[in-house]
Amino acid sequence: MGDLNKHEDEWQRRATAAAITAARRIVAGDEAAITPSARVGDLSDIEWGWLICAAIFAWIAAHAEQATKEGRDTELALRAMGNLKPWDAGAIATILPQLADISDMPWAKPVGDWSRDQMTRFLTTALDLARKAILARNVGGLSIIRKPAAEELNDVIPF
Repeated sequence: MGDLNKHEDEWQRRATAAAITAARRIVAGDEAAITPSARVGDLSDIEWGWLICAAIFAWIAAHAEQATKEGRDTELALRAMGNLKPWDAGAIATILPQLADISDMPWAKPVGDWSRDQMTRFLTTALDLARKAILARNVGGLSIIRKPAAEELNDVIPF
């Protein structure tokens, strides 16, 4: 394994350890937000949210630290992490309802049975919507992004 891969693996281990530690803080210690004896299956959506957010925020913080130490743009570095590209997947997921609304698509047929024109229309529409979604993600404030309701901004975060 090359030095670069070892370096990236070390940062990934740090980020994972930070994520696990943050999630454990939600259920352990004097300031635990969730009773340590709670069964996983009994957790509420809010409690799941606390665990997941704590882990994600800690993971992001570790990689932001890496980017800062290496003199890279933090946001671009975080977007470039991993092969799954969750930043892109999240943006693309927002366009799926609009793709399903294309009225003249043969949705009852397997994709392999679509005509060349139908496939071209679908992909052209998907590309156009994806570009808009990615732009909205990158710039923010565009109409494709739903603004949170006021009450959503007032949730108490336990950590």
